[in-house]
Amino acid sequence: MSKQYLQTQTLPPDPAAPSADIFSLATTPSHLLVASGHSSIRVHRIRGQTIHADTAEDEHPYPLIQTLEKAHPLGAHHICASPDGKVAASGGFGGEVRVWQLSVDESNGEETWTKRGDILPPKTKKERDASDSGESWALALSENGQYLAASTHDGRLNVYDTTTFSPSNTTPERITQYETKGSFALSVDLSPDGSLTASGHQNGSIYIFSNTTRRLTHSLPGLIKPVRTLKFSPLNRYLAAAGDARIIALYDTQSGGQIANLSGHASWIMSLDWNWSGEFLVSGGYDGKVKIWSVERRECVATQTESEKCLWAVKWLVKGAQARNESFVTAGAGGTLAFYREASGT
Repeated sequence: MSKQYLQTQTLPPDPAAPSADIFSLATTPSHLLVASGHSSIRVHRIRGQTIHADTAEDEHPYPLIQTLEKAHPLGAHHICASPDGKVAASGGFGGEVRVWQLSVDESNGEETWTKRGDILPPKTKKERDASDSGESWALALSENGQYLAASTHDGRLNVYDTTTFSPSNTTPERITQYETKGSFALSVDLSPDGSLTASGHQNGSIYIFSNTTRRLTHSLPGLIKPVRTLKFSPLNRYLAAAGDARIIALYDTQSGGQIANLSGHASWIMSLDWNWSGEFLVSGGYDGKVKIWSVERRECVATQTESEKCLWAVKWLVKGAQARNESFVTAGAGGTLAFYREASGT
């Protein structure tokens, strides 16, 4: 049985940087954070999901409520948020990582994002020679934002404790580092419960590490081309991975076995995301196509042709308590945000 999704809203490119690609998106129960080739990060309120759920009368369901000015001088390539919506992290093309926290004004309930601290790359040759971290790339946060995983250009995975930020310590404590045989990890994810770290690499390798034992638990087979995106399912049962092989590989996180290949994309797969229940995956391709997959049936149930431009990011919006149907958002080359909602009755 197929599904149908309707495009409900499009937001034009940022007037401050109309030609900047949007490279990454992060969603929380109330916000959409947008990272692009511009130096600033935009924050939109997901009004349609939290206040006026599923109402056509609301002409502006995703208003811009905050701009984090000059967050990354050279632009940002990754952004992520903790599922509880209280911590975010962004990675810039200068190798720096910024960690943000959501603050609430108790007098009026106004929410704002403020910087908690940084993870900065080595600046001098002496610092680079003494460092075993390198410049950060892909990022992921645990459920409550305590743990931040970051891959590095020199083939390592660092896991930081963001609660160790303080006025006197603006860099978090690194609690562990995983070696990945020198291969650059294009993608990384933390399981929702924080127990596992997964990485997808330029050479097609996929690794799962235990954050409890701090050891490699699985080296996964199946993809021999760059893995550009991977995501744990909401209950940690599965890991989905995709990239230049043009298929989505599903793995059992306990056994490490590959249980399915989802095929149908005709170009590189740049982004993946699970819905809240783990029943569906959304994927975005280099050719501008979006596909919705039923995990139970192992098949594509909907295809949207966004454009012929690359889609760098696709994300489900957090489903509000009053929302009848699920929604997702896409972004990429051209800087436009496009929002889709499942058609009623499907």
